[in-house]
Amino acid sequence: MTRRTRTRRTRATVRTLGLLTCLAVGFVSVPGTLSALPAAHAESAYAAYLDLPSVNGDGVGGGGLHPALPLDPEPLRAALDQARAAGIAPHRYATLLHQYWLAVATRNADIDLAGWDPQRGVAANSRTFTQVYVNYLRLNNQHPDFYWVGLAGLAGGSFASGFFDMGDVSAIVSVPGVHQLGSAVADLLRGTPPELLDALPSDIRTLGAEGARLTAEDLVWYQTRLLIMQKHIFLDQVPMHEAYAAEGLAGVEEMYQAGVLDENAILAWRGLDSGTPEGLADATVRMTDREQNQIIADQWDVTSGGRGAMGRVMTYVSTIAGKAAVPGVRAPGVFAPTTLTVAAGGRTLSLRTPLPDFNWADRATRWHYITHDLLPSYLAMVANPAVARPVLAEPFSDKLVHGRLVMRLPDLLADVSSQWQLTA
Repeated sequence: MTRRTRTRRTRATVRTLGLLTCLAVGFVSVPGTLSALPAAHAESAYAAYLDLPSVNGDGVGGGGLHPALPLDPEPLRAALDQARAAGIAPHRYATLLHQYWLAVATRNADIDLAGWDPQRGVAANSRTFTQVYVNYLRLNNQHPDFYWVGLAGLAGGSFASGFFDMGDVSAIVSVPGVHQLGSAVADLLRGTPPELLDALPSDIRTLGAEGARLTAEDLVWYQTRLLIMQKHIFLDQVPMHEAYAAEGLAGVEEMYQAGVLDENAILAWRGLDSGTPEGLADATVRMTDREQNQIIADQWDVTSGGRGAMGRVMTYVSTIAGKAAVPGVRAPGVFAPTTLTVAAGGRTLSLRTPLPDFNWADRATRWHYITHDLLPSYLAMVANPAVARPVLAEPFSDKLVHGRLVMRLPDLLADVSSQWQLTA
């Protein structure tokens, strides 16, 4: 054997040993030699997704919960299954788990998660904004025990109608619409005795003083705030509904073990899973409490305090205009009209207005209205399926048309003028 022959054989042996070593540790895959990835490679598919924080859980930015995570369900599910099989503690894959159900939720809702960015404004998010409410009603019609999504779809229909009104810059509730309302209130304030003016809620006085100064820039800012809160609610609530729809109680229990859901949320799901009327009602209250008092409470605070006085003007106008499309529910100004009685100069002055004595942006009074009017009306409706199903099955496009304030502003302005009643 020559030296050159021995050298060629030595190199071939080294290459063979090197290839076998690489195959053993998972660095190289040769077609036809392995039917599955080795353990070391399988670990790398999910290891990068462990211990990730939810950096976009508040809905402010575009995309999902963390930029390192895929936006499609398939790779997320593969990584999730590997983490489960490896015995990883759920809290370490919490954001991966949440993102998986979010990806499922947006796919089922026909929403482009990658393009869902509130900061891009109304035009870029118009279809998604509507699709969120379409999806709430879809979920409820497929799963009638999902009471919260039914409520979100009905209340959201009215909310979305007002939102699109605000998008009609030449119509109602646009800049001109707010100006009209503010001017009408300002005229009435000028004829109101000072003793009563001092006792009026500050939001009414602010609307009269500042409403006519609202700008298009103020309105764009407010619409963006609403888009953020809408996405935040979806990110939180819809993934857990999809988890339960696909895997039952075990699906949401895993989210609880991971820390995605808290005690209040898992109690809601256990109540819903019981199937009893009491359990379903309790679940609805708990989920609504989570939505209003945990998810978006801070964001309403920021919104009402923003743009100087205009945050209060816009949130109060939304309160005046708001009325959920739930049979029996009262508009805020009917539920809690502003009424005052004061003693002045040896006489008693009384004022009754059709304007609400609270602002939807304020936590305590918002929750009072929800628990004393909206939720009881909704729970009474769903207790009678013959009434509930036609209401919940109505196409969202019809709900959107019915709720448009463009049809209602003339009557609202007439009510403000005719029902501002002063007695001495």
